[in-house]
Amino acid sequence: MRTINKWVCALLLPAMSLNAAAQTEDYERYAGLLKESLGRDFKMMYREAGGVLPHPFLTAGSEAYADCLWDWDSWLSNIALRQILADRGIPAEQEEVMKYERGCILNSLAYCDGMGWIPIIIARDNEFDALRPQNAYEENTHKPCLAQHAAFLVRLDGGNAEWLREDFAKLQYFMNGYRTRQFHRPTGLYFWINDVMIGVDNDPCTFYRPARSSGSIYLNCMMYKELLAMSYLAGCLGLHEIAEDYDLWAEGLKQAVREHCWDERDGFYYNVDLNLTPLVNDRWHYHQGAQRHWECLIQRIDVWSGFMALWSGIATPEQAERMVYGRLLDDRTFNSPYGVRTLSKLEKMYNVKASGNPSSWLGPIWGISNYMTWKGVKDYGFEEQARELAAKTVVLFGRDIERTGELHEYYQPDNGEPILNKGFQNWNYLVLNMLAWMEGRETIAEF
Repeated sequence: MRTINKWVCALLLPAMSLNAAAQTEDYERYAGLLKESLGRDFKMMYREAGGVLPHPFLTAGSEAYADCLWDWDSWLSNIALRQILADRGIPAEQEEVMKYERGCILNSLAYCDGMGWIPIIIARDNEFDALRPQNAYEENTHKPCLAQHAAFLVRLDGGNAEWLREDFAKLQYFMNGYRTRQFHRPTGLYFWINDVMIGVDNDPCTFYRPARSSGSIYLNCMMYKELLAMSYLAGCLGLHEIAEDYDLWAEGLKQAVREHCWDERDGFYYNVDLNLTPLVNDRWHYHQGAQRHWECLIQRIDVWSGFMALWSGIATPEQAERMVYGRLLDDRTFNSPYGVRTLSKLEKMYNVKASGNPSSWLGPIWGISNYMTWKGVKDYGFEEQARELAAKTVVLFGRDIERTGELHEYYQPDNGEPILNKGFQNWNYLVLNMLAWMEGRETIAEF
């Protein structure tokens, strides 16, 4: 096992009040505790077909989501589950899980029609008709991670996508639905229809904002990876012209995000506001002499999801360096003893009190924001910073398991105290993927 760098331990010192040597000892203990406890009950994620779910599937693994198929929760939980199975190294277990994994995709596609709208959550006891939107133009759909989930499974199986062939057209309908209903042609960016069930519940760039106004960096980074996943799947199915089309689509989106969401002044990726009044062609209109020449306004609100430009691979290497050294490591904004604050501490909206529906993304530490930021930082070659963030996450979760026996949904940034929802498993299990990388072992990663 690789031992953690001493200066990383020192950075954790303010939270733990321990010397560097003792911190290393704690890290090693927490790493062992997490591997033992989180790798023990993974089959609790498995659910059989029934009700309105025609295929076996994976739950997000906590009591609150006991019998539901969620969109990005099930995808990310699956990545963590595969790390557990890789660590265990039992081929029969890896074969057994495939029907549950594929069922996540097939269950969602079972509700996709020509409009391309798919539910964000499907509970076993739902009424079938209740899962159909009254108006697909008025409700957010499944997040753009469905093709990524499928591509993750296909790549694990050596490129075998035959199980998806009959339903691949529905995946295309799904992508077309985003293009039809949630695409802002003047900028080339995607937007949320409203602030309901966006995943990062009360992100102030979308929360209580006008409908169709949020050109979310989170959404657009997810969509970029989704388009690349569609290209990969099409290629695996021998649909090479379709694959080329998605590659072009992805390249266009990457350039749009770089043009509109990158702020050269601040050195960070932001959300943008699309809520501008239309240009007027009336030559007597009092704006006619000098109409606006911009299609959106940048929202200079420091939200963690700006780091998803690293996770998605959209940021240039020069931009990545500015983001890491200028933002990630700044104690005044995102950096905390336990990871990445979901909202900068300098923002007026910063608040770490407990809330549910919406869950709070106004500053608390979440396992998924730590993971996605870590993944991006690592992929851009900032190894020491990635090690620091991984170590903080291990200490945060290991301490929680040691003290309470379970993990929680989100945490206080400065002292690591849990805030809400004891027993939350879900993407928190991705700490095991971070641990595998820290120890130089096979590391399972999303597509």
